[in-house]
Formats: sequence, C-alpha cells, structure tokens
Amino acid sequence: QVQLVESGGGLVQAGGSLRLSCAASGHSFTLYTIGWFRQAPGKEREFVATISWNGGRTYYEDSMKGRFTISRDNAKNTVYLQMNTLKPEDTAVYYCAADRQFLPHEYDYWGQGTQVTVSS
Repeated sequence: QVQLVESGGGLVQAGGSLRLSCAASGHSFTLYTIGWFRQAPGKEREFVATISWNGGRTYYEDSMKGRFTISRDNAKNTVYLQMNTLKPEDTAVYYCAADRQFLPHEYDYWGQGTQVTVSS
C-alpha cells in the first residue's frame, strides 16, 4: 500500500512557475513508478509525465516536454513536477499516482489532487 499526498498547487499568472510535490507514505516507495496526471473542468484526465523507481527513466506527454520536469528524491519519499512557462490551458487538478510498472495501463494508487490555476 502507498498513500500519496499532492501539494504545491495554487494561483499563478501566465508565464510563471510552480513546483508540485507528491509525498508518499507506506511500504517500499522506491519500488514504484510515479506518474503525474491532470484533469481540467469538463475534460478527461490527461497524462502529464512519469518517472521510474530510481529516476532513471522519464516519459512526458509531448505537449509538456520542455516546460515540465519530473524528478524524485527517494530519501524524502517525494516526487516533484516542476512546471515552467505556465499557460491558462494548464489550469487543472493535478494528481500523482503510483504503480509497480513503468507506463502501466492503469495506476494502482492515487492521491487526492492539487489545484493549479493559471490566470491570463
């Protein structure tokens, strides 16, 4: 079992930056791939990025490449999502999720989400 708690969301102007955190507790965090997803009002959930258990592999949705960076600190049981040059269309609830596989069809564990709002 892994419990995930997201933080770091908030209101930011277009062009600004935010760093989201996904703090994990529970058993064997280092065995898990962690992914970030987002869901905007009225839209389906969207994949953002994922990182392997040791940080050796990352994968991004094409539209996020170059603006978002995923990283992890296993000593702190935390995964980060650095978001730069934010746009109003990045407004969404951002979720982190955990799974033992890299790029699974469906992740096993989910956090409650953190709201990111980008004003124009």
